[in-house]
Amino acid sequence: MVSAVFHGPWHDTASSEHSRSTPNPAAPDPSVPVPRAAPRSAPPPRRPNPNGALARIVASCAGIALLVGVWALLTQPGGSFPTPAATFDAAVELFSDPFYRNGPNDQGIGWNVLMSLQRVALGFGLAALVGIPLGFLIGRFRFLGSMFSPIISLLRPVSPLAWLPLGLLAFKAANPAAIWTIFICSIWPMIINTAVGVQRVPQDYLNVARVLDLSEWKIITRILMPAVLPYMLTGVRLAVGTAWLVIVAAEMLTGGVGIGFWVWDEWNNLNVNHIIVAIVVIGTVGLLLELALIKIATAFTYDEVKP
Repeated sequence: MVSAVFHGPWHDTASSEHSRSTPNPAAPDPSVPVPRAAPRSAPPPRRPNPNGALARIVASCAGIALLVGVWALLTQPGGSFPTPAATFDAAVELFSDPFYRNGPNDQGIGWNVLMSLQRVALGFGLAALVGIPLGFLIGRFRFLGSMFSPIISLLRPVSPLAWLPLGLLAFKAANPAAIWTIFICSIWPMIINTAVGVQRVPQDYLNVARVLDLSEWKIITRILMPAVLPYMLTGVRLAVGTAWLVIVAAEMLTGGVGIGFWVWDEWNNLNVNHIIVAIVVIGTVGLLLELALIKIATAFTYDEVKP
């Protein structure tokens, strides 16, 4: 037998009255003040870990010591390849007077490095003046991007030294030809990275700019520049590294005063010790340029720029 139980309205009324008359132990008493949760304090700022910095320094010194040790094991005194001790003696002699001048083609290593940096600065500066605004235009306007895309894709893979004969033909001198080579090899990273940064700006930002009827100048300075700055600085770093690599090879071919020509001249004199010293100097200068650009990037307040 199946029995069914039906509840009338009076049963619901009695149940509700019983629930009102019976206190609920889980319900809070309105007369008792409820304690408020303590506000969350901001996390303490990160402090530099001295142990981590010390570990990095020790690791770097260990890597350099390993390189010198392998170099010493693979060389022997009197051989064709100089030992670390002989190279160190040659470096001490070179840097004892790095800025001497005995003629137009006999100058200290310091003057050669400064001349190479001057060429890099001129070529790189011209490339920045042209490449960064062109990258903004290519990324901002789709028609210009479609127009310049095949030109950039065609010319970017060309070796920078392939442009050197055209510079010699156009300028009839070695110094402007080297600057032209630096310019043409430095411009592509800045154009491409700047254009990519402009294209990756969220469309919502540009829609808000249209609603507010902002001018193109305000769109560039208030919206595009903060968003594109990390990409632009990446292009600048790549361009400086490429320029410093190319100037050595360009000066070997053009001659004159410069670290590249100095390396080639020392090879003609069979001074391998000086060539190794020049390699270390070239690497050190390139590292200092990289660190300087990182410091410039971190000087900005945008968090995205900081490495």
